[in-house]
Amino acid sequence: MGKDNKKRVFSGLKPSGEVHLGNYIGAIKNWVSSQEKYDNIFCVVDLHAITVKQEPKDLKRRTRELAAVLLASGIDAEKSTLFIQSRIPAHSELAWVLSCFIPMGWMEKMTQFKEKSEEGRERASVGLFDYPALMTADILLYDTDIVPVGEDQKQHVELARDVARRFNSIYGDTFKLPKAEVNKNAARVMGLQNPSKKMSKSEVGPPFGEAGDNNIIYFLDKPDDISAKIMKAETDSFNEVRFDTERPGVYNLLTVYESFSGLSRGDIETNFEGKGYAVFKKDLVKVVVEGLKPLQNKYKEIMKDPGYIEKVLEKGVEKALPLAKKKLEAVKQAVGLG
Repeated sequence: MGKDNKKRVFSGLKPSGEVHLGNYIGAIKNWVSSQEKYDNIFCVVDLHAITVKQEPKDLKRRTRELAAVLLASGIDAEKSTLFIQSRIPAHSELAWVLSCFIPMGWMEKMTQFKEKSEEGRERASVGLFDYPALMTADILLYDTDIVPVGEDQKQHVELARDVARRFNSIYGDTFKLPKAEVNKNAARVMGLQNPSKKMSKSEVGPPFGEAGDNNIIYFLDKPDDISAKIMKAETDSFNEVRFDTERPGVYNLLTVYESFSGLSRGDIETNFEGKGYAVFKKDLVKVVVEGLKPLQNKYKEIMKDPGYIEKVLEKGVEKALPLAKKKLEAVKQAVGLG
C-alpha cells in the first residue's frame, strides 16, 4: 500500500511524439480522475523512448512538453508523483538484474517486439527486444498494486508478475505481484482514417492523407485542423449515428463524442436520430474543440514557465527516489551484489 493506505498505481507515457486523443482519452484522463482514489506514480519514460532512434534535442523538448500536457490535463503534483524515468538510475539497474532472470523464451513471446521489428528483426536494437524488462523494473520498483493498461498492454503486466514470482521463489519475498487493471469505461480511440488500428503516432503517412497525420487528432491541434480531420474521418454508407462495433469508423467517432460530451450512449443516439453523419461530425468537432480548449490554454501558460515544470519534476524525483533506492537495495542484498 502507498500513502494513507491507498493502493499504489504506476503508469508511464513515452515522450516519443506529440500527445494525441488516444493518449488523452485512453490514459491521461483516467489518471486525472483516479488521483483521490490511489497513490499514483506517473512517469515520463524517456528510457523507453530511446529503443528507437531519437534526436537528442527533440527528446528533451518532448519530455518537458509531455510533463506540461499532464499538468495541464489535471495531474496534481501535490496528489500524485510525476518524474522523468532516467533521473532515477534504479530503473536501469533493476532492469539489468531482472534481465538476468528472464528466460529468452519469455521475451520472444512479447507481441509488441514482433510488431515493432517487422521491418527488420536483425536491425532492431537489443533495447527494443529487452524493454519489457525495463517496464517490469518500472512496475516492481515501487511495490505497485495496480497498473492501468489497455488490453494490448496486459501482457507486460503478466510478465512483471511472472518475473516477480520467479525472483521471489529463488530469493524470498522481495517483490509485490502487481495486477493489471483494464478500465472498461475507458474508450480505446482508433485511427480516423484507419479505425481497425488504435490511434498511434506510428500510423502516419500514406495512405492517411497528404498531411501525413489525418489519422490522428493531437492534443495541441488547432480548431481548424481538428475540424478538417474529423470531417474527413472514415465512416460508412449507412448514414446512421448508432453505436455498433461492426461499423468501426462511426463507432470510433462516437466513443470520442461520448468521452468529451459526458452523455450516455442512449442520449447520443437519440440526439442524432435521423440527422446523418455530416450533422454529427460538425457537433463532434464542437465538443472536441471546446473540451480541449481550456487544457490547451493551461498548457500554454505552463510552458511559459520552464522553471515551474522543472520544480514539479524534481519534486517527483524527491518523492520517488527513496522508494526506488530501498527496493533496489533489497534486490542487491538478495542477489549478493555489492
